[in-house]
Amino acid sequence: MRVKDALRLAEEANLDLVEVAPNANPPVAKLMDYGKYKYEAAQKAREARRNQANAQLKEIRISLKIEKHDYETKVNNAKKFLDHGDKVKIQLRFKGREQLRPEMGVRLMERIANDTAENSTVESAPRVDGRNMVMVLAPIRRKAQTKSDQRRRREAEHERRKAEEAETASETK
Repeated sequence: MRVKDALRLAEEANLDLVEVAPNANPPVAKLMDYGKYKYEAAQKAREARRNQANAQLKEIRISLKIEKHDYETKVNNAKKFLDHGDKVKIQLRFKGREQLRPEMGVRLMERIANDTAENSTVESAPRVDGRNMVMVLAPIRRKAQTKSDQRRRREAEHERRKAEEAETASETK
């Protein structure tokens, strides 16, 4: 179609003639409301920024001689961090003669990995770094997914409260 005809059609329909693919042969153009198009593109960009989240690295420090309750508390904290979409670095510190028994540290790290298996995967296996043994756990779900799920739950709760308030207001009348 000639440019003159396309411009006439756009003017008759109160739309804009927008060149979509200038490098194509022949160039491709569309009739659209350019302001609306820009607005929708900005909305998509804003939503993408909102759902984009940087995973933080949370650190949990333990020792080889950890008591049962302390161990459970640390594992529960790790699960909570993983549920929120953050990575967890488990750092085990060897004291004194404990350095001679790194296999005990590996067993403890594997136990932690097994206890958090439903929420995480082992990103870096246990490795000795001087007096410390370090392991990194990565969440199965991405932080962006977790945040969008949380937002949906909040919005659903907000809608439920509004409905309850409207119902109570109609009952009092």
